[in-house]
Amino acid sequence: MGFDDLLRENYRPLERFVKFRIGNREDAEDVIQEICLAAFQSFDSLKESGNFKTWLIGIARHKCNDYYRSKAKTAEIPFENIESETVSVSIYGITEQSAVSETIDALEEKYGQILNMYYLMDMPQEEIAKLLGIPLGTVKSRLHNAKLKFRESYPYRMQKEGESFMKNLPPVMSEYSIVKSDREPFEAVCRELPGWLIIPRIGEHIVFGNYEAPSGKMLDLYELKVENEAEIHGIRGVKISCLLKGVEPSELCGTQNTAEQNMDLFAQLTDDRCRFLAQGQTDDGVYRLRTFLDGDDFCDDWGFGEDTRGRETHMKKKGEIIRDNNTITCAEKQYPVEDVVGRYTVTVGKNKYDTICLFCVHPSDSKIVTEQYIDKDGKTVLWRRFNRNDWGFGRYGKLWTELRPENERLTVNGDIYVHWYDSISDHIL
Repeated sequence: MGFDDLLRENYRPLERFVKFRIGNREDAEDVIQEICLAAFQSFDSLKESGNFKTWLIGIARHKCNDYYRSKAKTAEIPFENIESETVSVSIYGITEQSAVSETIDALEEKYGQILNMYYLMDMPQEEIAKLLGIPLGTVKSRLHNAKLKFRESYPYRMQKEGESFMKNLPPVMSEYSIVKSDREPFEAVCRELPGWLIIPRIGEHIVFGNYEAPSGKMLDLYELKVENEAEIHGIRGVKISCLLKGVEPSELCGTQNTAEQNMDLFAQLTDDRCRFLAQGQTDDGVYRLRTFLDGDDFCDDWGFGEDTRGRETHMKKKGEIIRDNNTITCAEKQYPVEDVVGRYTVTVGKNKYDTICLFCVHPSDSKIVTEQYIDKDGKTVLWRRFNRNDWGFGRYGKLWTELRPENERLTVNGDIYVHWYDSISDHIL
């Protein structure tokens, strides 16, 4: 295959890679053009066409690093005094990092300097040694000590290996009520992964359960822990371990047994977005990892938002979705449409919560809508899923109005959706 054919075949993964690293759309497009030109000019150096994708992503990684180094020079950022405001531009976007940057700033100057250079500026150790005029061995030793100093000073609790935070969520969900408020919706910053209720930040952990409607019986239980930093195709994020235990077998909800399953999620948090980078698990003795570069195989399950850029963390009413009781109208799009549709008092058992409702209409082919009730701290109090009436018809041979005739219904753009299950976490215990 020639260069044009190989580039056409791999252009979409290239585009995903660059747009994940560079949040500014126009800048990303400019960098992509630079990458294509550089690849064309050096194509003769590629010995095996089967290595084209890896080779192309390698060029892209260098061009993205050049982009951020150029940004740093333009902003005249001195390596020895990087403030939290100036490191907002880095190889992994505009990051949610106040606690990190404050911890680094409080360290001894030589330790803060080397952490900034290695992690925030993405400089190779050899380049750091040359710039600082010290041996490579000294760089490695200083970096090791700096990481130890950071862990000692970081304000968030680091969990111990093997430690479990599993709490006893109730086997049957308490009765709850949702009452519309006349007050205007407040704005909130929700940093949770879409649908998974955990903030992808070192030290975070959560347990949540799914409860079938209308019985309220727990179907399955999830324990999630953010274990460590991780890098997927050059994008720095975190690894989240996930332990799933089925509790109540249910044909409709897909829970057939109570065996434990392990899975890993890889995610990234920035100042304005939260997104999945990859998902991995062991099947038949083989660990398989799907990443954001793997096309529809990944995007259909984990790619959230336009160009899989993730969910916006700032929740406020935008007027894209209009709700009138159980009738919802929204713009037709191929990617999820989300909007705050009102303020509600949610009562679970004896506890009351002042919340906003984030309503999400997922891509039309998924046939799903969700309600997420979020408090002022940006934490989910209650998450509810609804299926379009014909969801799973090929499997069940019935519409959901027949399968669950007593369950709540919504009308979204003229289609009927039926309540399936609820999720709560240990946040509300």
